[in-house]
Amino acid sequence: MNLDELRTHAAALRFTPQEPVRWLAPRELARTAVKVGLAAVFAGYSDKREVQGALESGLLRAPLADPDAEEIWIDFVADLGDGFEATYSVASALAANRLSVAGADSFPRGSLLVLGGDLVYPVASTTAYEDRMKGPYRAALPSAPDQPLMVALPGNHDWYDGLTAFLRMFAQGRRIGGWRTRQTRSYFAVKLPQRWWLVGLDSQLGSYFDDPQRRYFESVLSPQLQPGDSVIVCSAAPTWVKSDKEPNAFNSLHWFDRNIIRTRFDPDTGRREDTGASIRLWLTGDKHHYARYAERLPDDRPGSDDALPPDPRRRQMVTCGLGGAFLAATHWLPKALPLPPATSRMREKDEPPSGFALAQHTYPDAKESRSLARAIARPWSPYWLPWRNRGFAVLAGMVQVMLVLLASGAFALADGRRNPLDALRRAGVDDLLGLLCTSAAFFVLPFLFGWAGRLRTGRRPSFGPVVAVLFQLAAAVAALSVAVAVARSVPLTWSRIWILAILLFFAAALGALLGSQFFALWVLWTHSGQAAEWQMSGQSIDDRTGFVRMHIAPDGTLTLHPLALDGTCRDWLLDEVADTPAAWTRPVPRTPPTARLIEEPVVIAPTRGPGA
Repeated sequence: MNLDELRTHAAALRFTPQEPVRWLAPRELARTAVKVGLAAVFAGYSDKREVQGALESGLLRAPLADPDAEEIWIDFVADLGDGFEATYSVASALAANRLSVAGADSFPRGSLLVLGGDLVYPVASTTAYEDRMKGPYRAALPSAPDQPLMVALPGNHDWYDGLTAFLRMFAQGRRIGGWRTRQTRSYFAVKLPQRWWLVGLDSQLGSYFDDPQRRYFESVLSPQLQPGDSVIVCSAAPTWVKSDKEPNAFNSLHWFDRNIIRTRFDPDTGRREDTGASIRLWLTGDKHHYARYAERLPDDRPGSDDALPPDPRRRQMVTCGLGGAFLAATHWLPKALPLPPATSRMREKDEPPSGFALAQHTYPDAKESRSLARAIARPWSPYWLPWRNRGFAVLAGMVQVMLVLLASGAFALADGRRNPLDALRRAGVDDLLGLLCTSAAFFVLPFLFGWAGRLRTGRRPSFGPVVAVLFQLAAAVAALSVAVAVARSVPLTWSRIWILAILLFFAAALGALLGSQFFALWVLWTHSGQAAEWQMSGQSIDDRTGFVRMHIAPDGTLTLHPLALDGTCRDWLLDEVADTPAAWTRPVPRTPPTARLIEEPVVIAPTRGPGA
């Protein structure tokens, strides 16, 4: 059965499967604008993480089934909880007792599942978590004898309700199917085999760590770090990539590295001392693609941005946000990153900065990424903006109808003897050009004054808003021209009501198509900011997903297996689950998606201890 048929069984499933979010639909655009505005105010004046200082805190251990285990398998998935089909396809792969991988050996299920942020879309709420995250994951793994541990980080979408629903879902020791939750705050530290540690940071709302979180890591983690310990740090966003344009974006994570992992405060001497531990892997989601940056070593060829050859000594920075949300582009990623940048405002930072280079393999690769981004403006593509966001086309059509009505009124005002319909019937090319020039001047002149102000202060003017206005004016002129042509061709004997209905129909239809197309072209023209994000979010591509499965071997070596699911299951069977107090039904993929490696496994050696 398909998704629509599956939704009719919501009562038996105990959740309602959801469609993917259409980010350019008018409702979502309005919701996003309101939530971003509220989040900006919230971030400036309040931080709910402060109240978590009153909650219990402690160190977690994994695996739960065998505390003395010498090895462990770990799964990392982020940006899940969007459409049911993509989310459940990933969840079923994570839940498989052994996952078959094309061209490689099968991998056992992870004893630790790390949810790396943005666990529900579009905004957090109890109902949204139940339908978009908990329901699919509970159905994918109803029970498990090994009791794998689940830990979660909040992303910006989890923060939109002030973290209330997140803490209720993940910080109260509840089960989610066969997975167990043990954390009590929105951040955590997990002790792993072979002197590895997994750290989850809640770095939302600003560039500084809140005091309870700082004290938690200073008291729970830092005192236990020993020379030769290795650390995996999970954060909510790849701020290292943002540092290419925002030099201070990486400051918070760099401060954590210097002051929590590599050094600690000794209260006896009043000084900081080296721990001998180091971060070997940074892991995050937020961007819905796979990309890896590898650290440059002193013996690497200097001055080259080429992908570095594999070497276990390299530290790695990995972004994998393929948990089920729309696919994001990779062709804009910088090839090299100095971290922290020389222009960073940090007073205490590593000098010289560490260099990181983008690995050769990304998902999607740069060529496919460019092609997919352009699909939003291709009318023959299934991902064309009006096809994927029909509400946006309706909105564009309504806007053009309003503009045609305003233009007819303007023509009538120019000649008081004509009513608006007669004005349209008699409008000529000179009237259209005059209205176009007047409108362009009215909308563009304020931007020109703004440019002058930016030039006086030495800042670069922004052309994006002007281009957006001009594109929409072009759509309006096209709709108005067709309206005038139709009005002039209609016989004079026709009723004005019929004439008005015909004009509005043509204005709406042409406005919906041209308005959407010109908006899509503007989005493609834009290279940064929220509009650039719409190139991919506007398409809601949900058939390319994945996650990272990691293995800590008995010799302490960490191996990353980045996995992609190139297909999303859209055909389901129903299976009854025997449970107390009553049985319930879960969906099962008719044909489970096939997993493959995005790139060859990445091997990371543990920290070199004294004398190594």
